[in-house]
Amino acid sequence: MHHEGHYTNRTNWLRAAVLGANDGILSTTSLVIGVAAANASRHSVILAALAGLVAGACSMAAGEYVSVSSQTDVETADLNRERMELEATPKQELQELAGIYEKRGLDKDLAFDVAKQLMKYNALEAHARDELGINDMTKPNPLQAAVASAASFISGGILPFLVPALAPIQGMVFYQYGFAIMFLALSGAIAAKMGGSSIYKSIWRICFWGTVAMFMTALVGYIFGVQTS
Repeated sequence: MHHEGHYTNRTNWLRAAVLGANDGILSTTSLVIGVAAANASRHSVILAALAGLVAGACSMAAGEYVSVSSQTDVETADLNRERMELEATPKQELQELAGIYEKRGLDKDLAFDVAKQLMKYNALEAHARDELGINDMTKPNPLQAAVASAASFISGGILPFLVPALAPIQGMVFYQYGFAIMFLALSGAIAAKMGGSSIYKSIWRICFWGTVAMFMTALVGYIFGVQTS
């Protein structure tokens, strides 16, 4: 059997992975820039980066798991309600499904025959897919999303974490910004390539908003001059 690899098959894990990587790069870099802008020591900057990396990974994993689990609960509730409706009013559900196919371009008789055949094969699956928009390709997996988010956050956040350990402390803000833009551009390009979207548009979008976030964080560091040593 011929199998087609569609981009939508990757939606579940790609969204979480891209969000985690970009958040890891951006939040860790912004934190380091904010601390470095306050003229903190190298030790303080590295400690802040490490704390942000660990806290961010845990937060991303927990948040993604809760979010996707909530979505799964909603879909499960809808499926249970649809199952009860199929048992209580099968004729009305048949007409409803036929109406959906008719709106999609089938003539009335053909739409009814298609709905009848699909309900005979698997009524709940037909209604879940065509009425509720739930199918195996888009069905979320909480654990998969949580692991992808945490792993991608760490993979993204480890890069700006290494910069204060290797780069000169003088001019750390500019070193962090320069490397962060390169990391974000790389992340945006990879995400666009895997998702089948425009690479240049993806890079411009993430780099622009990343610059805004890092500028605001540096501004806070300069204004308040928070000393962490």
